Amino acid sequence: MKSVQKALLGRKIGMTQLFAEDGRAVPVTVISAGPCVVVQRKTADREGYDALQLGYEEISKDRRLNSPRAGHFRRAGEKVKKEIPPCRHLAEFRFADCEAYQIGDRIGVDVFEVGERVDVVGTSKGKGFAGVQKRHGAHGGPASHGSMSHRRPASGGATDAARVFKGTKKPGHMGNARTTVKRLRVHMVDEEKALLAVEGAVPGPNGALLVVWRPTGSSAPAPQAEEGK
Repeated sequence: MKSVQKALLGRKIGMTQLFAEDGRAVPVTVISAGPCVVVQRKTADREGYDALQLGYEEISKDRRLNSPRAGHFRRAGEKVKKEIPPCRHLAEFRFADCEAYQIGDRIGVDVFEVGERVDVVGTSKGKGFAGVQKRHGAHGGPASHGSMSHRRPASGGATDAARVFKGTKKPGHMGNARTTVKRLRVHMVDEEKALLAVEGAVPGPNGALLVVWRPTGSSAPAPQAEEGK
């Protein structure tokens, strides 16, 4: 995995519009991003690579965590001799400069700047079972009277193989998949309210968990946030 320059976890609030300097109305998605606390530092000497583990959404009561997760935060605090608040979500990022952060440091939206481009990772909305027209954009059959294949899938391919080949476009479960939208322009950074506005739409419904980051390379894969118990 390639390293990242900046990264935060957040929640999707919803969409609105902002007006650019030239008067254009720009559709944006508002994200409540951070602050995230550094829970763990992984080093090349100990784990074989350099990375930071960030926690998001602090939990007021330890009893909402299982014993292994609660012990993880307790041991992190013992290393720096201060209390590390337990968090609902954890995600690991290979920062390009891990030495700039220590356990217990907080990372907020101020790390991003207006005008730069970021990648947003989330889980798309689940659509349930869908046919080929909705799922794959198939044209459909004749719509006139007497047709028996208005919305049915067409040929499944070769018939002598006695099986359906992988990747064939068929009806099935649609959505509820990890989705990445790349190179969205940042239009607003509100440090006081911890809000971030990016141009365009991002995956998931309002309230969905998101990962906002700026990779050092355009093809860098994004980490998946871990759901807390």
